[in-house]
Amino acid sequence: MWDFSIGRSVAIMFRTWPFILFRMVVYFAMTLAYVAATGTGAGVGWGVGHIFADGGPEGAAFFGGIAGFALVSIVVYWLREYILYVLKAGHIAVMVHLIDGRDVPGGQGQIAYAKAVVTQRFAEANILFVVDQLVKGAIRAVTGLLGGIAAFLPIPGLDGLVRFANTVIRISLTYVDEIILGYNIRIESSSPFETARQGVVLYAQNGAKMVKNAVWLALILWGTTFVIFLLMLAPAGAVVYFLPGHLSGWGFVLAIVFAWALKAAFVEPFAIASLMQVYFKTIEGQTPDPEWDYRLSEASRQFRQLKEKAVSSFGERPAPQPSI
Repeated sequence: MWDFSIGRSVAIMFRTWPFILFRMVVYFAMTLAYVAATGTGAGVGWGVGHIFADGGPEGAAFFGGIAGFALVSIVVYWLREYILYVLKAGHIAVMVHLIDGRDVPGGQGQIAYAKAVVTQRFAEANILFVVDQLVKGAIRAVTGLLGGIAAFLPIPGLDGLVRFANTVIRISLTYVDEIILGYNIRIESSSPFETARQGVVLYAQNGAKMVKNAVWLALILWGTTFVIFLLMLAPAGAVVYFLPGHLSGWGFVLAIVFAWALKAAFVEPFAIASLMQVYFKTIEGQTPDPEWDYRLSEASRQFRQLKEKAVSSFGERPAPQPSI
């Protein structure tokens, strides 16, 4: 089974309630923006369709809704650095301190405290964003180096099942970059690229245990998210009822958006707290293995870039490579 405590993860979420509220505000504001933009686009399309469209107002309303939805998606995409820096990194900083048994402020002071911690580690949002993207790329190589699930369940004649299971494993690695960020904050590093390199190597050399827990957690989260999606179908359908033309297809889309907002506000922090428990306990007393450093360097362009940035930005010497 898994190696994290569900009760402890829930307790950490309760103790970081200011960030949970902050997440709710941010992600539900995005949800309202999607609803408003989709409704406005559909309304404009409905009106234009009555005048110009040969296919009738319904078709024009549908494409107007798509245009509004796409516009908000573009804005959210450009806000991803800010969300990562202020919201996710700050929340992770507080969770790291709680996992280690350190005191953190209560109330809204928790957000200001976390922002100071993140700013100390990452002077600018773009540095954190670059580190995050390179770590995501490097982690994708870990599954291949571990041999996927075939390394754990070498059952002949099940190639299709193994391919599907390997896909599940790759998807389950969604929150690993946040775990590496937590490691960066935990050791109070002033060299984020080098610390991220070390964190990826430590994850890889403990990959079997980490992937096992990530897969269990992914199954728990997918089940929870699916239930949330089903619960959101009713309110999404009610919203669509008031859109111009009653665009029934949008009920499904908005239910997904509502479920995404709830997942980001509640489910993601639980996943991060759970995986950090396992990661911090597993790597205790370990040092990065040069053999794994070499294997990652051979397999991942992003990992090589991580090492190059560690040298160029901070003048750090990369880890020694094993002799071939």
